[in-house]
Amino acid sequence: MDIALIGFGHVGHGFAALLQAKLATLQTEYNLTPRLVAVATGSRGTLIDPNGLDLQTLLKIGQRGSFAAYPDGPTLQRDWDSTQIAAESTAQVLVEAGPTNLETAQPALGIVEAALASGKHVILANKGPVALAYEDLQAKAAAADVLLRLEATVMAGTPVIRMGTQNLAGAQITAARGILNGTTNYMLGLMEAGQSYLNALRDAQAKGYAETDPSGDVDGWDAAGKLLILSAAVFGRSIRMDDIDVTGISGLDGDTVYAAAAGGKHYKLIATVTPDGASVAPVGLPGSDPLAGVMGANNALTYVTDVLGDVTVVGPGAGPQATAFGLLSDLLEIHQVSQS
Repeated sequence: MDIALIGFGHVGHGFAALLQAKLATLQTEYNLTPRLVAVATGSRGTLIDPNGLDLQTLLKIGQRGSFAAYPDGPTLQRDWDSTQIAAESTAQVLVEAGPTNLETAQPALGIVEAALASGKHVILANKGPVALAYEDLQAKAAAADVLLRLEATVMAGTPVIRMGTQNLAGAQITAARGILNGTTNYMLGLMEAGQSYLNALRDAQAKGYAETDPSGDVDGWDAAGKLLILSAAVFGRSIRMDDIDVTGISGLDGDTVYAAAAGGKHYKLIATVTPDGASVAPVGLPGSDPLAGVMGANNALTYVTDVLGDVTVVGPGAGPQATAFGLLSDLLEIHQVSQS
């Protein structure tokens, strides 16, 4: 199966590394031989070779190195942009792992549309296209008789999209609620232990969990963006960011969180979506709630169902390897469907 990869930062590089590490297993256990035929970046160049790119060489170049270091070959091209790769490359699958834009979803949205129009399957780590245009893209995929998959857009490789759309088929899901931002969960854990909000934020930034501008995390917008996707994928209801009531954790002080923990309650930034609405807000959870014990940078999601009651999935919600696994799981699904 030939693959075009858009983006070669932490996630794109992690995906290439996982393909390399799992190549023998994919071939022997799944009869899948993945071959990377194109890689595109915004600033370091593009590489296209219908005969396949060498993964070891790409991994040596790394997630920051210039593609000028990749050796020339008789079929290698360097002058295509991402849209041309999506539309004209020989890839059967396009993997979009570029930067997320939750305002317009561009340029990823145009790239995905070009891939679908050319008959390519699409796998997304990029949240923007499905957060803003899920129904339209699924309709385009169906019209082209290809698959659009997005497991890595919510909780990275932890399979919450597949659980909500496939594994719980036959059950009525009335709500999904969870911890969808690892940065804030890590910070709240430090605040439970007695640290102030500012000290917890500085610690999260030092460890790389929080950006220099942490507003997307601490103000709740990252979690809200994931609710856009869950609402569309699980409940078939497209909502906008303006439809979500969003409150972050920046209004919480360490003393409040510490005192709550001493009294048996644990503050978590809880993102909730139902067929009727969505919200993000810090909530003091009793110790009996399965989300209360989720610590560190882990994420968790509880599906509320009529048949099974509450079903909770806990796992890593970010990181190159976890996100790369989400992409790989979608690739395997597409391969298995294509072979059936």
